[in-house]
Amino acid sequence: MITKMARKGLRAPVNVTWEVSLRCNLRCVHCLSDAGQISRDELTHGECLELIDQLTALKVFQVNIGGGEPFMREDFLNLLSYCHEKGLVTCVSTNGTMVDPSLAKRLSSLMRLYLQVSLDGATLEVNDAIRGKGTYQKILYGMDCLATEGVPFSINTVLTRTNFSQLETLRKMASGYHAELRVSRFRPSGRGKTSKAYLGPTKDQLETFSNWLDEHDLVRTGDSFFCLTSENRRRKGLDMCGASKMTCCISPMGQVYPCAFLQEEPFLVGNIRDSSFKDLWDSSPVFNRFRSLDVKSCMDCYRFDSCRGGCPAVAYHTFDDISMPDPECLVNLQTAA
Repeated sequence: MITKMARKGLRAPVNVTWEVSLRCNLRCVHCLSDAGQISRDELTHGECLELIDQLTALKVFQVNIGGGEPFMREDFLNLLSYCHEKGLVTCVSTNGTMVDPSLAKRLSSLMRLYLQVSLDGATLEVNDAIRGKGTYQKILYGMDCLATEGVPFSINTVLTRTNFSQLETLRKMASGYHAELRVSRFRPSGRGKTSKAYLGPTKDQLETFSNWLDEHDLVRTGDSFFCLTSENRRRKGLDMCGASKMTCCISPMGQVYPCAFLQEEPFLVGNIRDSSFKDLWDSSPVFNRFRSLDVKSCMDCYRFDSCRGGCPAVAYHTFDDISMPDPECLVNLQTAA
């Protein structure tokens, strides 16, 4: 029922991705938001509190917080606490390198918090080639601190050509921390536009990954790989892109977009400094375009009910057109030369 409702857009998003800062202590080569920049125009503390109030009033269930590195923001723990006071569930994506025993202990007192710690390889050589020299050991130390304090987290891995063969090891690493493995899709946005040529998974890897996912039901993917998943997994999650229907993205400067991977001028909905979030959600032509989006060339496909054309962001970054089919959906992979 919720999927049918979502196709027309819900009265409010179920969850919102909020990038709280572009500041970052790393320069990952596949970063979706090209983080590491310093902007003096990021939302102030007061503006952030007002945004949280607006999301609460709309009864948004969860806020997925990223960046940049959220913990680079000096007031971030205060913002997290305020989210929880308002009843919002938070999922924070962090590179893990700033987590020490003191921070882990403070995080353990937050009851509505879940963390995703980014690790892009089961070995130092693979991870550090993507996330930077010395990051592997720092990330493992951060996860050790979180595990010691009982802070719930998952290991988040962006599937790449170089870490594909390490998926099973990463899954076992996560289990060793009593954590889950979450595998995210490589999308060519931000710095991923230039690194996809050598980091993007190959056709054979993606097809094999589809089978691997079917064998490992507890590995999480969000909706990032719904175009590759089996009917069995599809029943347990969203069978379509949720952008503009169930979710959207807010940038550190208050701009609103359909999703984090489409922070491009053609998809700018507006800015919460100029309009209320509710007004943007209710009346944006950009959101309405996504809510009525049909990938007509896919409608006769036998997997249409599972894929619905796939990811518009990948289609846009590949073909400059969100109405084109996802080039990495299972059918397109199998029919590719």
